[in-house]
Amino acid sequence: MGNGKSIAGDQRAVPTQGTHVWYRTFMTEYPSGLQTLHEFKTLLGLQGLNQKANKHVDQVYNTFDTNKDGFIDFLEFIAAVNLIVQEKMEQKLKWYFKLYDVDGNGSIDKNELLDMFVAVQALNGQQTLSPEEFTNLVFRKIDINNDGELTLEEFINGIAKDQDLLEIVYKSFDLSNVLRVICNGKQPDMEIDSSKSPDKAGLGKVKMKS
Repeated sequence: MGNGKSIAGDQRAVPTQGTHVWYRTFMTEYPSGLQTLHEFKTLLGLQGLNQKANKHVDQVYNTFDTNKDGFIDFLEFIAAVNLIVQEKMEQKLKWYFKLYDVDGNGSIDKNELLDMFVAVQALNGQQTLSPEEFTNLVFRKIDINNDGELTLEEFINGIAKDQDLLEIVYKSFDLSNVLRVICNGKQPDMEIDSSKSPDKAGLGKVKMKS
């Protein structure tokens, strides 16, 4: 993960003066400077999952591992934090699109979306809609040209305009919960505002204390 390319569009939302605090925390937890998949799952309490749920978490980890070396280094870690910290919905939806586009061909087909939400259901428990119902609903609402595939533009524009779909997508992997776990009292300059719903707060808005 050492190329330093931000998954949030090369934006650096974490203030420069706070980066050293994150670095100290990261190196204390991972003296080698690298976080493994097992350590990622341990950090988030995601052990003992079934095969489908494990596959989902593995895909999440892979989206953060931008240089695909099998580890998360500090630059990749801070890029992930930046993604969560910034409030821009479009950047978050780009990340979710990357998460769902398993084969990386630049579009999401019905099988990819179906497999993803089967895994989400295995991870999060029973949902209001079955994976099949959700997949059909998404394509019916936002597959503008009815070609059976969602482009990045279709995905972002369609999901952003539909609060119900937006909330379901956000819940497929709660990024704000990741940051809560990472912080856990170790980053005194930041706190999560969990008083707002995901659709209004972007999965838990992060505020800088004055």
